[in-house]
Amino acid sequence: MYFAALLARTEDGWEASDTELDDVETLSDLADLAREASPDEDTVLVLIEQENGWFGVVRVDGEEDPRIYVSDAAAAARSSYGEILLTDELLGREPGDDGADLDALDLDGTEDGDSDDEDADAGAAAGSADAVPHGPVGDAQVLEDLGVSEKELRSMTEDALSEIAEALGASEVLETVR
Repeated sequence: MYFAALLARTEDGWEASDTELDDVETLSDLADLAREASPDEDTVLVLIEQENGWFGVVRVDGEEDPRIYVSDAAAAARSSYGEILLTDELLGREPGDDGADLDALDLDGTEDGDSDDEDADAGAAAGSADAVPHGPVGDAQVLEDLGVSEKELRSMTEDALSEIAEALGASEVLETVR
């Protein structure tokens, strides 16, 4: 089960809204959705969680690029919502690199198909570097100036979104949309 909400910081505090991500296909779409929630270009947090799986925080400050934190990249990679957050940049990949490594495909041009063992080992190592890591990825300091330290964020598990909202003083408004 998924839950997604927007928390927009206003002059009067935090405002929460439940959000549907069905029409969101890219991080850019998600950032645009967040910006619409704050006409004054204040901070907007997109909070996403898969129950007992992973959570993600996307922070949008005006027209700046979104800042992202995902608690477990491997778990998020198995989710359509998680795939939105796991950009090439976040995973340290070159844009458009789908993880395929042509060197590992035995296309070395030898007549008998044998390849040099060092080349095969290098190709296998390069292929494994493209795997989605287990554990957190992204900007763990995304909420630091709002009162949630990197250490606290990395230690959150089951009820992370409630813990984040509590630290921000927004637990009541988040609960109204849960």
